[in-house]
Amino acid sequence: MDDSGPARPEASIFRAILHPHRSLSPRGFLFLMLAIGGVSFISGMVFLMMGAWPVTGFFGLDVFLVYLAFRLNYRAARAYEMVELTPHVLTVQQVSASGEARSFEFNPYWVRVLFTERPDGGNHLRLASHGRELEFARLLNDDERRDFADALRRALDSGRMRFSA
Repeated sequence: MDDSGPARPEASIFRAILHPHRSLSPRGFLFLMLAIGGVSFISGMVFLMMGAWPVTGFFGLDVFLVYLAFRLNYRAARAYEMVELTPHVLTVQQVSASGEARSFEFNPYWVRVLFTERPDGGNHLRLASHGRELEFARLLNDDERRDFADALRRALDSGRMRFSA
């Protein structure tokens, strides 16, 4: 009989949840749509009074298409990645906008953080271990990806030093 009780999860050394950046808040989106709708309505009324009534429908279509594009953009923003480092495992969980999740595990003693700069100024961030590679942090912009690579390297180095003894 085991009296140790339920197993406790390992404490995280490092944990980050990566979300894509969206500069327009929901309130800002409302104001933008009201402004676009107002301008389109007034312009549509001008064309209607000039006798060009079919043009009015196109102004409404423009507002609908802008609204649809923003809604699709906000839906894509539901995607995220969670990176968690414990003394014995580095886990990367990628969750798509539709909620589909994939999880990858690496041994923190063997994993390498590979940060590659492209000639055009962009970059890639990958984890490599035992012949496997995983590209991640694609949701971040180039500067954020560079900073995140440094933070993850520091956390891995700290964890290796702390738990190797």
